[in-house]
Amino acid sequence: MKHKPTLIATAIASFLIITLPVAAQAADTRITAPLRVMLVPADGGTEDGTKADFQPIFNAITRSTGILFDIKVGQSYGAVVEAMCAKKADIAWFGPASYIPARDRGCAKLLAVAVEKGQSVYYSGLFTVRGSSLKTLKDTKGERLALGDVNSTSSFLYPVGMLMDAGVDPARDMQQIILAGSHANVLTALAEGRVDVGGASFDSFEKAVKAGAIDPNKVRVLAKSDPIPYPPIAMHPELPAAVQKQLKDAFSTVHQAPGITPDQVRGYGGHKVDRYDVNFPESGMDAPAKKMVMVNEQVKTAIIKKASNR
Repeated sequence: MKHKPTLIATAIASFLIITLPVAAQAADTRITAPLRVMLVPADGGTEDGTKADFQPIFNAITRSTGILFDIKVGQSYGAVVEAMCAKKADIAWFGPASYIPARDRGCAKLLAVAVEKGQSVYYSGLFTVRGSSLKTLKDTKGERLALGDVNSTSSFLYPVGMLMDAGVDPARDMQQIILAGSHANVLTALAEGRVDVGGASFDSFEKAVKAGAIDPNKVRVLAKSDPIPYPPIAMHPELPAAVQKQLKDAFSTVHQAPGITPDQVRGYGGHKVDRYDVNFPESGMDAPAKKMVMVNEQVKTAIIKKASNR
């Protein structure tokens, strides 16, 4: 019986030894391990492509705060959503259409949205070859169409929505559909003559032109979308509140941080941006959310089936 208090005390001590460091870490605002960052593969998912676009901004955050980041590119848009929801990523860069389901599942909340020339918007488009006879989207019936990832905002959601608004049902009316997987692959398919129309963002088109992958004299814009909210950087809601605040503070002032040049503050497509807005409202994502109601799972499934019949 005399040993029981000792055993109890030993058990309590062991419990404290195990749990106190965890509690201390939770209360500690210092971040010692790198935060895991996952990026959607907007331009093919290569480490020297999409990752290179965002390395400068995360390097700038590291220089101003000391926080380290482990940056990876997902194999697909859906993979990034699942990484956040499986708690295998702390921060993610999404397209609006992939951010919304992650947010609705409780796996993501807005961290920062880039501001370029005073705006946080970008554009999608449907492109065709310069010598094409196509004049309007209605003319695309019977043509060959390339789209990107089915979870991409500007290489799938908006191009499909634009076609549907013009009375074109892609699954029914297109001769052929290629799901190319990325903006870059869509534009390559168009440039190589494998399709007649391709959906991609203007940022990716401009990047492809600069890289010499697309001859701007051989490709033209068939239609341009309405403004789309800029692809957001999001964080996991279960990150400690102190860490969330530190990240927001860092992104909001990174463009003014000592030693940071304007050339280091970049966003989607590797474009230089003015700054990052950490107060961008959730309501700013309403437009793509409404598009997702029209371009629903039934529409996606029909397009995927059409693409598989090549």
